[in-house]
Amino acid sequence: MDKDGTLDISFDEWRDYLLFHPSANLHDIIQYWRHATNLDIGEDLSVPDDFSLEEWLSGKWWRHLVAGGVAGMVSRTCTAPLDRLKVYLQVHGSKHSSLVSCFKYFLKEGGIKSLWRGNGINVLKIAPESAIKFAAYEQAKRMVLQFGGRKERELTIFERFVAGSFAGGISQSTIYPLEVLKTRLTLRKTGQYKNAVDAAKKIYKNEGLRSFYRGYIPNLLGIIPYAGIDLAIYETLKKTYIEHHAGDVNPSVFVITACGAMSSSCGQIASYPLALVRTRLQAQVIAPGVVHSVPVTMVGLFKHIFATEGLVGLYRGITPNFMKVAPAVSISYVVYEKCRQALGVSMT
Repeated sequence: MDKDGTLDISFDEWRDYLLFHPSANLHDIIQYWRHATNLDIGEDLSVPDDFSLEEWLSGKWWRHLVAGGVAGMVSRTCTAPLDRLKVYLQVHGSKHSSLVSCFKYFLKEGGIKSLWRGNGINVLKIAPESAIKFAAYEQAKRMVLQFGGRKERELTIFERFVAGSFAGGISQSTIYPLEVLKTRLTLRKTGQYKNAVDAAKKIYKNEGLRSFYRGYIPNLLGIIPYAGIDLAIYETLKKTYIEHHAGDVNPSVFVITACGAMSSSCGQIASYPLALVRTRLQAQVIAPGVVHSVPVTMVGLFKHIFATEGLVGLYRGITPNFMKVAPAVSISYVVYEKCRQALGVSMT
């Protein structure tokens, strides 16, 4: 709009913008980006999706949720081998220094099927987690708007961050036992557990109910840096693109996926040490009355890792984590597009 770069918009510039803009409704520019949060990279700490009033009234909101859920299931299944590499290196990174040696170990120990260990529970938890997060997010949005004294307005980035963090905390608290179960199943050896139910029974019998919430605190703390940075960077990239491409209402697939991948990756870098400590705590088998050489608290484990492995130890497994971002986002986007088209909903 500001063609001469003076930071002042003249009448001629404003007139030309309105005359030549392909959309009569300026809100459409922002609206197209609204559902880009449906891109799934396997992380559960992002801020939930937003829906317009028209989508609420028409019932399209649940179709977007269904499309996002299906996209997440397909995306996570396709990238499950990389996710197992990440989890294994987070816990046993000192034993296997390279991705190749770790991959060979998987094939030797359990065959090709072992690459998908833990994927079943990872896919299964999408539905309850998404439903709880969505409900909590909507309630948090209402509370934020009531607190601000204005019910009919768009949330600011900070307000979305607060509402999203609250929703993430509620959903993670509710389904966290499934997170622990997923980690144990991902790391299991051949024959250790028959299935997820058998694993849950054995963990409860040998370690008690508290074991299902091991690593809960670092997981909860990880929501803040991940959601905050992910949301802030995505909004910044979105606004930057809109400012430089004012005539492009419908950005390309590459732009949407690139913005989502970049913002999510930055959020992961900030929260990764907390995620690693969480995973190690989840993986610890702590029997009653047994003294352990490795600390069983968040702070103690942080100190132990930093003292024995250095700063690198807090980022073990981040390579396969980054490797799965591009395929996960791409697959998620394609499947989401196909699903929403089949369900008869559009991006605007």
